[in-house]
Amino acid sequence: MLLVRLELPDDAASLTDAVVAAVRDGVQRGELVPGPTYSVYRLADALGTSRSPVREAVLRLAEVGLVEIARNRGFRVVVPGAREVEEIFEVRLALEPPAAARAAERGCPDAADLLATMAAAATAGDEPAFWAADRALHHALLVAAGNRRAAGIVEQLRATTALLGPPTTATGRTLAEIHAEHAPIVAAVAAGDPDAAAAAMRDHLRRTAALLAREGAGTPVT
Repeated sequence: MLLVRLELPDDAASLTDAVVAAVRDGVQRGELVPGPTYSVYRLADALGTSRSPVREAVLRLAEVGLVEIARNRGFRVVVPGAREVEEIFEVRLALEPPAAARAAERGCPDAADLLATMAAAATAGDEPAFWAADRALHHALLVAAGNRRAAGIVEQLRATTALLGPPTTATGRTLAEIHAEHAPIVAAVAAGDPDAAAAAMRDHLRRTAALLAREGAGTPVT
């Protein structure tokens, strides 16, 4: 299967990191889907790179559960089930509420602008711009807390839950509703209130976890 739309990002730390990012982006855009076996060789050709970094990237993605390796054939995208979704959000709940609290103590100058970008994208119905700002906001809070490693872990976990489909479909919420869940987080960070920031982040993640777990269990979300 030829993967013609996948592209290597320009800002990755290494070629392997770039391939990992390209595969994650392909999953999030629906270019890579569960079911088919994708050839490492064809992926390398599509990305215009050698096979070695592609093999390394696939091994790395398999370690975090985003793909499974088909011996001598390639890899398949893995859809998380309800238990996997619960485990993912257990990790996110351990990382992100404390990070939001520390961001409130230290400050996060990008948070308000990113929330405004989410609001504008919601009004315009621009889902790609909305989710880019959403990811950037969560990332900015983790970085503001002083933990870039945690930011990388969360990005990997989000790539896995993205396999359940666009969050507006998988959770049954509108863009405006999801934006509204982020507003109290940003307000608490701006006010320098760590307890409120942690509580608001916890509420947002728990709501998302419950809805995505139902989707992962095969129950349509309404």
